[in-house]
Amino acid sequence: MPYHLELVQRDITSTDTEAIVNAANNHFWMGSGVAGAIKRAGGETIEQQAVAKGPVMTGEAIHTGAGELRFKYIIHAAVMGQDLRTSDKLIRQATVASLNLAEKLNIRSIAFPAFGTGVGGFPMKACANLMIAVVRGYRERATSLERVQFCLFDDYGLKMFSDALAEAEA
Repeated sequence: MPYHLELVQRDITSTDTEAIVNAANNHFWMGSGVAGAIKRAGGETIEQQAVAKGPVMTGEAIHTGAGELRFKYIIHAAVMGQDLRTSDKLIRQATVASLNLAEKLNIRSIAFPAFGTGVGGFPMKACANLMIAVVRGYRERATSLERVQFCLFDDYGLKMFSDALAEAEA
């Protein structure tokens, strides 16, 4: 059964899904942006668990516990390397890797940030079009996922993802 896709504007650490995705570097150091917010809200143990599983190839994903946060898991998607740059290829691979891992963990609901649009410098509109396309294309393969959420930090991100979703469903 295809999952429901939703867009919300809020801090990803306060959303209502079983798991959240961290837009990570391939060594899983958690400094700023989404990673920093997750570390501040959930504690150092999240970073310690993630770093212990790295480094990985860019485009791959791992999971950890959620520390002080109420989620079952944090999925860390290596959307950039140590140069802190990303690309459409890495965003696509990291999105699919995160969805594959969510399915493996039997997660019913997951929240994604806009990959690579902060520290990675990737354009929000391009990210929105790419991630919406990947998540919509994955729907028929999903077995456990019932809800996929994009958690956007500001009005601009929400508008870009809303426009991308409307265009994809037109």
